[in-house]
Amino acid sequence: MSLEYNKKMIPRAKELRKSMTKKERHLWYDFLKDYFPRFQRQKTIGSYIVDFYCYEAALVIELDGSQHYEVHAKAYDDERTRFLEAAGLNVMRFPNAMIDRDFEGVCAAIDREIKKNYR
Repeated sequence: MSLEYNKKMIPRAKELRKSMTKKERHLWYDFLKDYFPRFQRQKTIGSYIVDFYCYEAALVIELDGSQHYEVHAKAYDDERTRFLEAAGLNVMRFPNAMIDRDFEGVCAAIDREIKKNYR
């Protein structure tokens, strides 16, 4: 499945890769970076940039900081999720606090989802 993207967003995605949050770095370097199937970080899909994307499992992983729970951000995230799901992708969202409280549980949930959807 080839996903369309806005080429103008590539510089922003590169910038986000260089300035990942502490939680994103933890998930990336301590789990996703060497995971098979391969993940991409800060991937442009449509007019959005997702935190992590696995083509082979049609999976998007989003880490949500406190700003994601504000009213306008929640509406934006809901719109993004609808767009991604309409493109045939599964979206998993984790609050940043879960990365600290239950990192192994987050990794296990991601692993289960990939094994369920791996093509």
